[in-house]
Amino acid sequence: MTAVQQHSSPEQATFGAGCFWGAEAAFRALPGVLDSRVGFARSATGTSEQIEVVQVDFDPAVITYSRLIEHFWTLHDPTSVDRQGADVGVKYRSAVFYNSAEQADLAAAAKQRLEDSGQLGKPVATVIVPLGEFELADEDQQRYLEKHGASSCSI
Repeated sequence: MTAVQQHSSPEQATFGAGCFWGAEAAFRALPGVLDSRVGFARSATGTSEQIEVVQVDFDPAVITYSRLIEHFWTLHDPTSVDRQGADVGVKYRSAVFYNSAEQADLAAAAKQRLEDSGQLGKPVATVIVPLGEFELADEDQQRYLEKHGASSCSI
C-alpha cells in the first residue's frame, strides 16, 4: 500500500513593490511559490487608485505568508512614498493587500518589526489594506522579464 501525500491548499498573497515585473520574477524563484501573475489591485476600502501588484499562489506547507512578507521587504524601498526608483506615482506604491484577518495581522506585525529594527532609517510607508479588485495585466506583461531575457525592471 502506498502512502497518500498530503498537500496543503494553496493560498494567495498580493504585493505592490513598484515595477511588478521584478517582483514577479523574484517571488517565482522562491521554493513553495506555485504560480504568480502581475496586474493591478484596488483596496476594498473604496479607493479608486490602482497599484501595480504581483499576486502569488503559494503552498503554506513549504513557504509561509510571513516568509513572503520578509522577502517583499527586500524587493523594493518600503520607505518610499508612491515611488520606486524612476517609477513615480500612486501605482508604484508599496502595498500589502491582505485576504484575511490573519494575513492583515502578520503583515502589520512584520511592518512593525521592520520599523522597530531601525535598519531603514525612515518610517515604513507600505500600506496594508484589504484586497478589493484585482485586474490581471495583459498576457504580454506576464513573466515579462523571463520572456525578454532580462533580470531587472530597467530594460
